[in-house]
Amino acid sequence: MKHNTLYKRLFCTSLLLLSSYFLVPATAQTLSLDSCLALARRNNADIRTAQTAVQKAQAVKDQVFTKYFPNITAQGLGYMAVNPMIEFGVDDVKSDDMRELLEAIYQAFSEETDVSDHLELMKRGIGGSIIASQPIYVGGRIVNGNRLASLGVDAANIQAEMKTRDVLEQVESTYYLVVGLKEKTATVESALRLIDSLSHTVNSALANGLATKADALQVELKRNEIKAQQQQLTSGLRLSRRLLCIQIGIEYTDGIDFGAEGGKWKVESDADLSTFNSQLSTSQRPERQLLDLNIRAQQLQKKLTIGEALPQLAFVGIGYYGNIIRNNPTGNAVALLSLSIPITNWWETSLKVREHNLRIDEARTMQEDLDKKMSLEEEKAYTDMVDAYMLIHSDSAALDLAQENYRLANLNYSAGTITINDVLQAQTLLLKAQNALTDRRIAYLIARRRLQDLTNQ
Repeated sequence: MKHNTLYKRLFCTSLLLLSSYFLVPATAQTLSLDSCLALARRNNADIRTAQTAVQKAQAVKDQVFTKYFPNITAQGLGYMAVNPMIEFGVDDVKSDDMRELLEAIYQAFSEETDVSDHLELMKRGIGGSIIASQPIYVGGRIVNGNRLASLGVDAANIQAEMKTRDVLEQVESTYYLVVGLKEKTATVESALRLIDSLSHTVNSALANGLATKADALQVELKRNEIKAQQQQLTSGLRLSRRLLCIQIGIEYTDGIDFGAEGGKWKVESDADLSTFNSQLSTSQRPERQLLDLNIRAQQLQKKLTIGEALPQLAFVGIGYYGNIIRNNPTGNAVALLSLSIPITNWWETSLKVREHNLRIDEARTMQEDLDKKMSLEEEKAYTDMVDAYMLIHSDSAALDLAQENYRLANLNYSAGTITINDVLQAQTLLLKAQNALTDRRIAYLIARRRLQDLTNQ
C-alpha cells in the first residue's frame, strides 16, 4: 500500500514538471546587444550578400589563374560517304600514250596481283587529334590579370567589412531605440501611477468640498493624454522590435524581448573621451584602402592595355592518329612556335594608355578629397559624442529639478496654495525631463558607436 502511494506521488510530480515545461513558450527569450550583433553577423541578408560577393571574386581569381596552364583540346572525327570523295582510275589519265601504257601494265599483272584499275580514297574514316597551346609571353597580361583578380578579392573583402560595419551600426541603433522606447514606456506607466494617486487626492478633496469638478476633469484629461502617449509608444516599440528582428535575421514573435540592461546604460568617463580624441589621426578606414586598391587596379589595367600591343609568343603541339584519308591508320605529331607582333595596334593602345593615366589621376584626386572629408567626419563624430555626453549631465540635473518641482507642487496643492493645473504642469515637465534624458543617452550611445566604427576601435 505504501509503495502504491509513493508511485502515485512520483507520477503526479513528473506530470506537473512536464506540464510546466510545455506551458512555457518556446520562443520566450531576451536578447542582449551582443547577442543581436552576433545574430546579425550570421543572418543579416546584406552581410551574407557581401560575403557571397567575396566568394564570387575568389572564383574569378581561380579562373584567371588557369591561364598559366596549357590549353589542351581533344577532337574526334568520323565520316562515311556514299561515293568516295577522291576516285582516280586508268581511264582518267588524259595522255593517250600514258593511258595505253598503264592499261598494258594492268592487263599483264592484274590476274597475279588482284589490283583494281582505279583508286578510291576518303569513302569512310575515323580519327582523333590533341592540340596543346602553352603561352610563353603575352605582354605580361597573364601575370597582371592574376594580380588584378587578387585586387578584386581584396576589394570584395573590404566592401564586406564596410557592409558589416554599417549593418552592425544599424542594428545597435535600432537596439537602443527599442531599449529607449521600453524606458519611455516605463516612464509613462510611472506617470499614470502618479496621475492615479493625484486623482485619488482630488476625489477626496472633492468629497470634502475642497476641490471642484473642473479639477477632477483636468486630471482625467491628463490621464487620457498620457494613455495616448502610452499607445503610441506601444505601437512604436512593436514596429521597432520587428525591424530589429529583420536586421538580425530571425522571425518576430511576441515572446522575443530586447534590452537586458533595463535602461542602465554605461556612460564613458572623461578619460575615455580623451582617448578617442588622441586616436583620431591614426584611424585606418576601409574607404581609404578601397581607394588605394582602385589606384592599383587602374595601374594594372594600364599594363594590360600595353600588353595587347606587345609581341606574343606561344608553343603549340598537335598530335593526330586515324584513317581519315588512307584505309590503314596512321599517326603524326607537330610542334610549332608561334610569334605574333601587333603593328597597327600601337596608335589605339597609346590612346587607351592616356585614358588610364587620366583615371589614375582622377582616383588620386578622389583619395586626397576623401582624406579631408573623413578627417572632418571623424572630428564631427567625436564632437557629437562629447556634446551628447555633456548634455547627459545637464539633462540629469534638469530631471532632478523636475522631480523636486513635482514634489513641492504636490505639497503646495495639499496645502491649498496652488491649483491642480500647477500640479499637472509640474507632472508634464517631469515626464518631458525623463524622456529627454532617455533620448540623450540614446544619442550618446549611437554617437559613440559611430565614432568607434570610424576609428576602427
